[in-house]
Amino acid sequence: MEITSLAWLSTDRLETLIRVSILLFVVLPLVWMAGKAAGRFVERRSTPHHALMARKVIIYVGFVLVFVMALTDLGFKLTPLLSAAGIVGIAIGFAAQTTLSNFISGIFLITEKPFAIGDVITVGDNTGMVLSIDLMSVKIRLFDNRFVRVPTSLLISREFINNTRFPVRRLDINISVAYKESVEKVRKVLGEVADKNPFCLDEPAPLIIFLKYGDSGLEFLLGAWCARTDFLALRNSIMQEVKERFDEEGIEIPFPHRSLYTGAATEPFPIRLVNDVGLAAAVKEAKENDSQKVDGSSHAI
Repeated sequence: MEITSLAWLSTDRLETLIRVSILLFVVLPLVWMAGKAAGRFVERRSTPHHALMARKVIIYVGFVLVFVMALTDLGFKLTPLLSAAGIVGIAIGFAAQTTLSNFISGIFLITEKPFAIGDVITVGDNTGMVLSIDLMSVKIRLFDNRFVRVPTSLLISREFINNTRFPVRRLDINISVAYKESVEKVRKVLGEVADKNPFCLDEPAPLIIFLKYGDSGLEFLLGAWCARTDFLALRNSIMQEVKERFDEEGIEIPFPHRSLYTGAATEPFPIRLVNDVGLAAAVKEAKENDSQKVDGSSHAI
């Protein structure tokens, strides 16, 4: 009888080990592959962000269920463990209010969908492409290949810019010309530059506005529309083309001018610009004047 009971005990243990092994080494990989397949399925019919969330939900829930089943087969009683986990969870919730705030903000962010994976957003001084959108944070890769993790609560509580939400963007260029230039001529030249640029769209039409009388010149705004994928190419090309056309047309781009005064009650002192020959003559004349002053002083002594 004792041998028979030991045999039954060994058989039960062997069956338990087989079930746990199947759960850990067969079911877990199947859950992983199911999550990957669900992600690909959702990505074909929705956004990459939804695909990432579907994959994570299936994998996380599947892993938890498998581990619970494995612990049950091994004879662990989960009721006391779940009770203790609930108490610990409450204590951790009070201690980790920031984490809870990020979690709730992540739910709102996923529901609102202000941006998606692959969009270029600006948060504060950082601009980059969104790599992932999680419940706790958003991962961004900057254009200089740095990595930034932004808490979701920060994105909910402050403003940010989605630079690629719409298919068309406008590049605004502030341009200043000298007061002597013709306003109509400047408008014409800017319009021709925008029309000839291959990245500038004909519709919507380029925007050319005479803004104001600036401190050093006339202020203009050139707003050129382009596809969002051509934004950098347009900015690099059209600014160079404006400078080259202004040089060809003789349109002056001014620099700030300043008047210097020696005192509140005095008039401005004159400044004379001379060329190299005139400068040499002025230096020679100054030396002669200094020598005459020295000679006159010595005679006086």
